[in-house]
Amino acid sequence: MDDALLAAYRGTDYRVRLGGGGYASIHIGHPLPASLAGHVKGQPWGFITAWNPHSQPRPRSQNRQAQRWLLQALRELPATRLIVPGVGVGNDGWREGSLFVVGPGTEQLDPLALRFGQHGYVHGDGGQAAQLRLP
Repeated sequence: MDDALLAAYRGTDYRVRLGGGGYASIHIGHPLPASLAGHVKGQPWGFITAWNPHSQPRPRSQNRQAQRWLLQALRELPATRLIVPGVGVGNDGWREGSLFVVGPGTEQLDPLALRFGQHGYVHGDGGQAAQLRLP
């Protein structure tokens, strides 16, 4: 992964939709916002997408279909406790539909990231700082 792409990952605002409206933002290197930490309760979590595999733009219809397949794969993991829609918003305005998932650890999320052509995803344990994971 080149430096520009790595900087884009680090500069992204990873937004998770909240039940009462609005969103909570996850930032790499920072702890989860309190509004999300309460849902996580010490469990592993991830923020992952199936959009734009290998960082190559794809038509919206293809991205949405891939995201549906990712959602189904996450639902099939026995460790999954919660899945919430999200969106990654880059500094330059790009947006990618994403999913915030509680329960699966990196041993389950790494294969999914690779299967869906993702260079990386954001993850953490409990309320600890969010980390960029490059599977």
